[in-house]
Amino acid sequence: MNSAGEKSRWAADDGRGGRHAVVVGGSLAGLLAAHVLAGHADRVTVVERDRLPDGPEPRPGVPQGRHPHVLLQGGQVAMESLLPGFLAELREAGAPRVGMPSDMVMWQTGRWFRRLPATTHIYTGSRAQLEDMVRRRVLANPVISVFEGTDVVGFLGDASRVRGVLVRDRSGDARAASRPLDADLVVDASGSGTKAPQWLAAIGAEGPQEETIDTGLAYASRVYRGTNGALDGETRGYYAYPDPDQVHAGGALPLEDGSHLVIVSGLRGDEPPTDDDEFVTYAKRLPHPLLHRWLDEAEPLSPAFGFRRTANIRRRYDLPGHPAGFLATGDALCTFNPIYGQGMAVAAMSAVALRDALADRRRTPTTRRVQQALLAASRLAWDISAGADRKMPGAVGTATDGGPADQIAGWYLSRVQERAPGDPVVGRAFRAVLTLSAPVTALFAPPVARAVLFRPPSPTPAEPPAAPEEPGSRAE
Repeated sequence: MNSAGEKSRWAADDGRGGRHAVVVGGSLAGLLAAHVLAGHADRVTVVERDRLPDGPEPRPGVPQGRHPHVLLQGGQVAMESLLPGFLAELREAGAPRVGMPSDMVMWQTGRWFRRLPATTHIYTGSRAQLEDMVRRRVLANPVISVFEGTDVVGFLGDASRVRGVLVRDRSGDARAASRPLDADLVVDASGSGTKAPQWLAAIGAEGPQEETIDTGLAYASRVYRGTNGALDGETRGYYAYPDPDQVHAGGALPLEDGSHLVIVSGLRGDEPPTDDDEFVTYAKRLPHPLLHRWLDEAEPLSPAFGFRRTANIRRRYDLPGHPAGFLATGDALCTFNPIYGQGMAVAAMSAVALRDALADRRRTPTTRRVQQALLAASRLAWDISAGADRKMPGAVGTATDGGPADQIAGWYLSRVQERAPGDPVVGRAFRAVLTLSAPVTALFAPPVARAVLFRPPSPTPAEPPAAPEEPGSRAE
C-alpha cells in the first residue's frame, strides 16, 4: 500500500466524494490493477461480465482457462511484490513448482535438452486456482467493489478525456437500459476481445494503432491422470516446442490435484481435433512418440477443449493524441500467442509498472506516461512471442516484417537456440530471458557470446532423457 502522501498527490478530492477508478474486467490483469489503484483512489470499481465463482472454477470470460497456464519467474517476482506471501500460499495450495530443465523433458529445434540442475522454476497449476487465490486477496480490500454480471457497453467523455463507462446488467434482455458510471480513471483489462477501440471512436476519441502477427496456430487440451510411464516418475512434465521445421507442438504439465493437462497444437489448416480418440491420434504428429505412448495408457479425466484465437496483437495507446483518463493493460493492451505462456506473468509485471509509475515522485503520472510504462512492461514478452511467430510458415499481419535488424538478431538467436539444450551457460541465460526474469541483453553477456559465436553446440541426448542429471555431471 502506498503512503498517504502518494495517495493524496494522485487522488486529491475534487468535491465529488473522492477519486473513483473503474477497471473493466475482473480477470488477473484487472484484479491486480485494482489492487494497485486502491492505494491511490478513494473507490475502485471492477466491472465484470461474469458471475464470479465461489472457488477455483473456470468461467466463460476466460475462454482459454481450461488450457495450460504457467507462472513464469518474472511473473512470480512481480506477484510476490504485489501480494507478499502469495507464492508460499500457492505452494501450500498444491500448485506444482517445476524446475527447468531438471524436472522436464523438453525438445526444441531438433534437440533434447539436457536435464541439468534447475536454474529457474515455473508454477503449472490451473488458471482457475491461481485466479481464485488472487481474487480472494484483492477483493478483501474494502476500497474495491465488484459489479458482477455487468457489461460495459461504452465510454463516457469526449476526445480529450474518458470520464467513465456505460454499464448494463447482463439480464439477457437486449433492450435493458444502460446507466452511467462516472470515473476519474478507466482501466481496460477486458482481455483480447476488448471493445475499447470502438468505444473510443464512439466518443470522438482516437483509437490505437494495432500491430498483429497471426500464425493460425490452434491448440486443444485435455486432462489426464497417468498410470505408469515416462511422466509418472522423476519427470514432472514434457514439452515439444514448435519451430518453422516442426510446426506441431505439445506436452503435458502437472496440475495441483496430481493430474496432467495435455496440450497439442498445429497451424492453420491442420488444427488439432477435440474428438477424444482423434486427440490422442493427433499426438503422433509430435517429433517423438513419448507423449502418444503415455496418452495410450493414461486415464482421460475431461473432454478435449479447443482454442484458436492465438494472434499476437499490440495496441499502441502510448502514442500522442489519445484521451486522458484511460489506460489499457493485460491482453487488452498486448495479446501474445498463448503457446509461450507469458500472459499471467505480464499481467503481474504490468501491475508493478502501474504501481511504480503512479508512485514516482519525480514525474507527474500523466495518462501517456503511465501507458508507456505499461507497454514497456510487456515489451520483452512481445519481442519473444512476435519474434518467434514471424518465422513460422503462413504468418500474416501488419508486423510480420521485422526489418534488417531483426534478421541480424535472428541469426544470433538461432545460434543461441542451437546451444541452449546442451550448454549450461547458454541454457541458463536462455531460460532467464524466456521466463521474463532477465532482459535480452543477458544473451549477449561475454560468457554467453563466446559460447554462441566460437563454440559448436554441445552434445545432447539422442532420446528423451528419463531422469535429471546429477550435479557436476559433464561440463556444467
